[in-house]
Amino acid sequence: QVHLVESGGGLVQAGGSLRLSCAASGSIFSINAMGWYRQALGKRRELVATITSGGNTNYADFVKGRFTISRDNAKNTVYLQMNSLKPEDTAVYYCSARHLWTGYSSDPDYWGQGTQVTVSS
Repeated sequence: QVHLVESGGGLVQAGGSLRLSCAASGSIFSINAMGWYRQALGKRRELVATITSGGNTNYADFVKGRFTISRDNAKNTVYLQMNSLKPEDTAVYYCSARHLWTGYSSDPDYWGQGTQVTVSS
């Protein structure tokens, strides 16, 4: 079992920045990709960004150039640096983790509890 704990959410004005962190613990030896999803009120959960243990990244089009995902394997922590935030970025952001054998066509194996990000106009 893998346990994910997010931190760093909050309230920020449009154009501002926030940095989310997600610390993983437990049976992490088989974890490959970690990432961030978000779910706005009344909408479906959507992928924001992912990063593999080797550092390969993938971003949703709506965050390219504004958000940066990074990973510290020694600390088992993944980060999401969010710049130039917009009101439409308001959502609950969830950390995720996948085993080596879980493809991207499936949901992640583990989820964090979520952290609220609110961007005011």
